[in-house]
Amino acid sequence: MSTTPATTPDLDDPGTDPFDVARAAADHIAETTGVPGHDIALVLGSGWGGAAELVGEVVAEVPTHEIPGFARPSVVGHAATTRSIRVDRADGSTRQVLVIGGRTHLYEGRGVRRVAHGVRTAAATGCSTVVLTNGCGGLHMAWRPGQPVLLKDHINLTATSPLEGATFVDLTEVYSARLREVARTIDAELPEGVYAQFPGPHYETPAEVRMAGLMGADLVGMSTTLEAIAARHCGMDVLGISLVTNLAAGISPQPLSHEEVLEAGAAAAPRISDLLARIVRAI
Repeated sequence: MSTTPATTPDLDDPGTDPFDVARAAADHIAETTGVPGHDIALVLGSGWGGAAELVGEVVAEVPTHEIPGFARPSVVGHAATTRSIRVDRADGSTRQVLVIGGRTHLYEGRGVRRVAHGVRTAAATGCSTVVLTNGCGGLHMAWRPGQPVLLKDHINLTATSPLEGATFVDLTEVYSARLREVARTIDAELPEGVYAQFPGPHYETPAEVRMAGLMGADLVGMSTTLEAIAARHCGMDVLGISLVTNLAAGISPQPLSHEEVLEAGAAAAPRISDLLARIVRAI
């Protein structure tokens, strides 16, 4: 039975402060999980879902759509459960990890507030760090499907922002150099690159991929950048990791399909899930 209060503000109402909804969501998570606060948030994209069980002990699960401001996911392959996980550290301390299932994509038409709501909720629960993952297209032949890549920067090609009004946020270092170094203590061979987000849901044309490459992109996809901007606005450190699930249009000799993305993610899942779990425990 949902414990969502009847007075929860409507995220779609332009007169509503989206941070009020995030606080209501955080209160709901605390009440239903029995965990008063969290330290690190994970947003798991295509191929990354298996990491949750490897991070630590799952102490509670909440249907994501029952949390204020969230809706049922509309994309095949994306989880619909938010989990609270306890990580026991070698020094005897513990960390609480919030795994947010049911990411909202811009192309779903639910508005940019819904896209940013997950990371804003994580910040409201107390998270100071968020790990954003995704499945994406690669622009380099050397990065075959199954290759994880650390994000060092991004190009937002969605023509929108999660920030409203005169809200100015420095994005010189969107993705934390410190956290990338932590990741490399787990796998020193991890490459890094620039991620370009297109609005979707159609895949990019070969010409668009060439344009993104000329602009400095190494990876193309349909998520992450708006969440990263919102997270930085909330003061969180961001680690971004992409899984190359396919070569981008014009790079790949084959037509692109969502089934290909899911298959590549499934094939890489055991290895990248273990990698991500070890990175999270090291943060």
